[in-house]
Amino acid sequence: MLKRSLLYFPINRKRKTYTSMNTKQQDVLRRFLFEDLGVRGLWVRLSNSWQIAQQNQQSPLDVQLQLGQALSAVVLLSSTIKFKGSLILQVQGDGPVKTLVAQATHDRKIRGLVRSHGDIQLDSLQSIFGEGRLVITVSSETAKPYQGVVPILGKDLATALESYFLQSEQLNTRLWLFADSQQATGLMLQELPAQLSDKADWERIEMLADTLTEQEIQSLDCEEMLYRLFNEEKVRLYDEEAVEFDCSCSRLKIENTLRFLGRDELESVLVEQGQIEVNCEFCNKQYRFDRIDVEQLLRSDLAATGDPLKRH
Repeated sequence: MLKRSLLYFPINRKRKTYTSMNTKQQDVLRRFLFEDLGVRGLWVRLSNSWQIAQQNQQSPLDVQLQLGQALSAVVLLSSTIKFKGSLILQVQGDGPVKTLVAQATHDRKIRGLVRSHGDIQLDSLQSIFGEGRLVITVSSETAKPYQGVVPILGKDLATALESYFLQSEQLNTRLWLFADSQQATGLMLQELPAQLSDKADWERIEMLADTLTEQEIQSLDCEEMLYRLFNEEKVRLYDEEAVEFDCSCSRLKIENTLRFLGRDELESVLVEQGQIEVNCEFCNKQYRFDRIDVEQLLRSDLAATGDPLKRH
């Protein structure tokens, strides 16, 4: 159960300017609620988890920052639903950035990858990804997978995701996503599904949030940011939820993939290379299988199925 504290912001019509760097809150998600307005919010900062994810990328920094924004986004999006599983955001197009994948689990484990080639202009999503689509997939242990698809449109990833929510959920939603080489941050505001906000209330909160600068969201902790933006509102702030990088790859999963290829394909690779090497694209962990390993996994598969023809 989430612990929570109620913040009563005193009236202060003058916003202070903050220039100092404050990194007390790292790799955390914070939820907050505007009481009586029907609006919820989420804030995330990724530090160590983002830097670990970066270590496994080969693309230029400008491209990697797109992944940082996507990782912030999946933490925010996965936190709006109750499920046990994972949420995956995938962008596929015919532009310089061919693939971007970001994943967050229900318990705040993240991983991601981005692949690009050639020169990249950062003018809009289409200049980065070309023609394509943005796909959000929710996989749950207790329900069938859900998938939502929208075209790659807008100036940035936040804009595209706002369009996704407007189309699929019919809920007013705003996102602010930022990333540099040290951290990735995000802010999300959304109408509560069961308590739609008054239009004037939503517009006021949205207008205040639009004054947020990249410097502020990257440097201020959540409480400070909320005070700077919404010091005349009644806000309920929930306790921190830790976020960490964690890749779900395993030798067992790789073995299952190899079994699917079948004996003939595996034998072909062994003859050519002497062993089978598989690298995880998310964490760069390497798995090696020699001829004995391959024979053992095929025999275990045969023992389990009892069907000698299943994998041929």
